[in-house]
Amino acid sequence: MLLIRRAVVAALLLLAGERTAASAQASLYLPLDDARLPLLEHLIARGDVADPSPFIRPFRLADAVRVLTAADTAPMTPVGRTIRELRSQFTEDTSRARWSVHARVGGQAYTQKRRDPMHLGGSGTANWYADLALGGVLGPFAVASRPAAEPRLIGDPDWPNTTQEHVTGRLIEGYISGQVRFGSLTFGQLQRNWGPVGVPGIPLSDYGYQRQGLAVELGTQAIRLQAIASDLRSEFEADGDRINRYLFVHRLDARLSRRLRIAVWESSILQGQGRVLETPFANPLSVSFFANTFGINEEGNNVMIGADVHWQLPRFTLQSQLAIDDFLFNKRFEGPDRW
Repeated sequence: MLLIRRAVVAALLLLAGERTAASAQASLYLPLDDARLPLLEHLIARGDVADPSPFIRPFRLADAVRVLTAADTAPMTPVGRTIRELRSQFTEDTSRARWSVHARVGGQAYTQKRRDPMHLGGSGTANWYADLALGGVLGPFAVASRPAAEPRLIGDPDWPNTTQEHVTGRLIEGYISGQVRFGSLTFGQLQRNWGPVGVPGIPLSDYGYQRQGLAVELGTQAIRLQAIASDLRSEFEADGDRINRYLFVHRLDARLSRRLRIAVWESSILQGQGRVLETPFANPLSVSFFANTFGINEEGNNVMIGADVHWQLPRFTLQSQLAIDDFLFNKRFEGPDRW
């Protein structure tokens, strides 16, 4: 993790020296379980509101305000009134320093405990729930923390803590994000999904529990580079040897026209005894597929490559995601590729 810490310190020093205008202030990310988001996603899918970041969720609150403001020119039709009403709910203080506190208390009922509906597990029941969302913006920096008490986790096959019997909790999101005009650097955890809206993304999915990591975003609306580096939970061999695991995801997307965007991406998992965050994979400008296949030993590495297409048509949106896994370039006959 020394590499991540050095990158964070360097980026924070750079952002601290950046002179930003009020329009370039930071903004908190809109959580994927925000109650207002499904209606906004419906308007985006219809084409009534522009998608601020196709295939990439979450986006910032400022991005939601921007696209809703641009769409709030329609006449007083049912759709126009819906856009205007939703725009009134998405408000953001533009002062240089601001803070927010939100609390939720309620209940959860479910038929099984695993978050992934395609792989059922854990007996269903009903439990209480509570969380506290703390957020703040200080010029070019946004910070957020949202701890939750969630007894549902007890008995979830994917939850690592198996010692609790009555009450347990988790950090839903906790991050610091430095944002300037042409990019951002975010360290911490938040719920992410890189894929068609409403469908679990292949390179990153919101069905899994959030993990700590360093995310970099650089570019404009025409072309944008995004990368995430994270360490995964270690595994252990039968003899007790610790196996370190790391995840790297890179994505480059381009807007070919007002309605068409395409992107290419790669997702890499490295594992092995004593392995560390290796720079050929952590470097957002490195193509991990070539580093793995033609440069570094392939043992203990798994690289998936893919492409996204986002095509906005009148009244509906076409989104497609393709991935190729286990592509053995040097050992073509040892196993089939998976599409």
